[in-house]
Amino acid sequence: MIAGAVSAWHTGVMTLHKLPAHVADAFAHQAAACRDLGSPLTATVCALVAEHGLPDSETRRRIATWPGLETSRGDVVPLRFTGALHRLVLDGAEPALAAAYPPHALDTDALHAAMIGAVGSNDGFIADYLGSAPQTNEVARAAHLLPALLAVAAPMALPIRVMELGASAGLLQNFEKFRYDYGRHFWGDPASPVTLRCEWRGDAHFPAGDLPPIVERGGCDIAPVPITAEDDRKRLQSYVWPDQPHRLQRLTAAIAMALEHPPTIDEAGAADWLEARLAPLPEGRHTIVLHAIMWQYMPGAERARAEAAIRNAGRQATPDAPLSWVRFEADGDKPGGGVRVTHWSGAADDGISRLVARGDYHGRWVEPIV
Repeated sequence: MIAGAVSAWHTGVMTLHKLPAHVADAFAHQAAACRDLGSPLTATVCALVAEHGLPDSETRRRIATWPGLETSRGDVVPLRFTGALHRLVLDGAEPALAAAYPPHALDTDALHAAMIGAVGSNDGFIADYLGSAPQTNEVARAAHLLPALLAVAAPMALPIRVMELGASAGLLQNFEKFRYDYGRHFWGDPASPVTLRCEWRGDAHFPAGDLPPIVERGGCDIAPVPITAEDDRKRLQSYVWPDQPHRLQRLTAAIAMALEHPPTIDEAGAADWLEARLAPLPEGRHTIVLHAIMWQYMPGAERARAEAAIRNAGRQATPDAPLSWVRFEADGDKPGGGVRVTHWSGAADDGISRLVARGDYHGRWVEPIV
């Protein structure tokens, strides 16, 4: 079959229709990002849609008319689509598509034919799946946050109160139970079922000291992701790129750990949640607001309120009731994203945000800034 020409759909012949230019551009942009992050299969799926479009279907109509794609890629529609395809493979619902997915070698023509066939046979399912935002719960990002947490928490030597924003399924809340392998540096239980391997770049020393005990932890999300049912777990797994089995294994292990050590997640927006919990700061506790790759998805007004809540609480901080804000987020710079720390304890330099490292979005490397 010539990729992008026609595809048989049951009793008729299905012609592909190109997507509007701005939508095709979103798929092309995502294809480039997937290549950079080491997923040639996901990149190929996105590139094929960008170049050739999709058959006339509810799936195509939803994607072509997705509100906001003219000005923003924030809804990551391409990854909603690739997640739906992966879910069909995980469910064993599309043998032809599974045959074009790992562990089989990548064959662009075979993949394209199977993808178009899957849309034809599962149009309603895929169109409905588009309604769910991708939730990767990439716990490998904890490898970026750990050194910053050690640097800010060890000197205070106070029990820790962790408050996670955009917690999703809450898998990151078990971060101190993971094993961290930075090549030259190691931290955590060697027997942990979750091992994060992250290249430590540069000549910076690994932070000395240890993490004080975590005595309170919780999180919020506007739509917490459940993990108790198999269907919920498969949905999370579907957003992991199929040609990155190490990420799928890591996610599966982190889910199992979360089932054993359940996280606490409140259904709430970040601003409301922070305003209700940050004032007053508890004495004898080091409160740490933590988040990774979620800030950009909040509306501007919500971001402003959330930051104001953090900074207002920080102005009340004392050496016995300190506050730290530790986050890993896209910041418009390269490579990767930035790890930033802001700390308050009643000192003269309180409230200064410092860029302490840059890291790969999937946790493959971290480079501390000396």
